[in-house]
Amino acid sequence: MVRKLKYHEQKLLKKVDFINWEVDNNLHEVKVLRKYRIEKREDYTKYNKLSRNIRDLTQKIKDLDEKDGFRAQSSHRMLEKLYSIGLIPTKQNLSLTEKVTASSFCRRRLPSIMLNLRMAQNLKTAITFIEQGHVRVGPDVVTDPAFLVTSVSAHPMSTDFLETWKISSRGWTPQRSSSMS
Repeated sequence: MVRKLKYHEQKLLKKVDFINWEVDNNLHEVKVLRKYRIEKREDYTKYNKLSRNIRDLTQKIKDLDEKDGFRAQSSHRMLEKLYSIGLIPTKQNLSLTEKVTASSFCRRRLPSIMLNLRMAQNLKTAITFIEQGHVRVGPDVVTDPAFLVTSVSAHPMSTDFLETWKISSRGWTPQRSSSMS
């Protein structure tokens, strides 16, 4: 048998919707935050908002007349921008932009790129390297793990961003490659 609720408890329960409770809706969010080791939830919400805006803008471009020159120009600029950021694999057509999600942005974060290029054994060590200031992108030392890497800077043969790693007495430190300078 359950006791009768007090007055203030009844008032609080009137404000809570148990059918559409917010905690149930963020399971995917928690999975992504853990998978990519995102410490700030605000970063994920920004990525989610950006991906939603990209999809909405793409839909507006698709709604334009196919013969309109502005549609062709806008779609080309949109595909070029998303391809240069690294969110889509090719500049083929606008249907690729429908697959841009918050996880697409998470895969472009510096720790994930370091893991893909095998500069770190796991995301935790990659984040530690970055936070301690052992990683440079170009001439700049990056200390923010939320740094988004564009496809040009992530390419391993890019002369502007090529890094080699060596073991020092303090651990792993990035050094500028002398062969490409």
